[in-house]
Amino acid sequence: MIEVVRPGPLATVQDLGRPGLAHLGVPRSGAADERALRLANRLVGNPEGAAGVELTLGGAVLRFHRAAWVAVTGAAVPLRIEGRAHGTNAPCHVPSGAVVEFGVPASGLRSYLAVRGGVEVGKVLGSRSADLLSGLGPAPLKADDRLPLGPVTGLDPITVDIAPGASMPETPVLRVLPGPRDGWFTPDALRTLTSAVYEVSPDSNRVGVRLDGPALQRSRQGELGSEGMVTGSVQVPPSGLPIVFLADHPTTGGYPVIAVLASVSVPDAAQLRPGRRVRFGL
Repeated sequence: MIEVVRPGPLATVQDLGRPGLAHLGVPRSGAADERALRLANRLVGNPEGAAGVELTLGGAVLRFHRAAWVAVTGAAVPLRIEGRAHGTNAPCHVPSGAVVEFGVPASGLRSYLAVRGGVEVGKVLGSRSADLLSGLGPAPLKADDRLPLGPVTGLDPITVDIAPGASMPETPVLRVLPGPRDGWFTPDALRTLTSAVYEVSPDSNRVGVRLDGPALQRSRQGELGSEGMVTGSVQVPPSGLPIVFLADHPTTGGYPVIAVLASVSVPDAAQLRPGRRVRFGL
């Protein structure tokens, strides 16, 4: 059992979400940086899809009521266990009764805590993930919440001391493919998207990364009928400023999608914090 002493700015339980239900209007949701959650789980011998805790800008304090092995990945956050500093991207042992404190990451946005055995809150539609847009799954964590942990019998042994963490350049480049509605834009729009520098807006969240920068001009006006959306879609509302859809995006949307992120760039998009500059590349 984990007791939430302080959740920080935003802490949620996440696994790999609810795939295969979009036709019912149920988003996949799940960890925004799926790559980081998978790594954290592997480091403690869990199946990659076990539920962990996603921290936004760190700041959480957790008390463990049973001894456990943990790993923290994603945004490199200062980590202290009973007051002693520990590194990230490595398995750490937490004694029973110990307090685990998370500082604020110097860069990146989301950190992931995996606990050997996994966090076993109740499943909703096959997933323990919190979907903040649809309201499915557990609510964001708050002080005094208790998180049950799963059994550790039958898990893979812990065999890795440390793993290399993903690094991100000062101005990351997100790889894109032309989207299904790039024909709704002027010929220069895709060139603008892939040559300009954009800045991450404070209005960004788990639904999407809103960007400030050059507006993308449309060649067709009028309304587009709602159509299916995928994670990584670069949707362009009437303002002309792109939005990159993340884990909690809606299953449909009515604004044209000029491009879609390559899957390898989705975790990088999930780590963009407000004020960060970013580019797109074909």
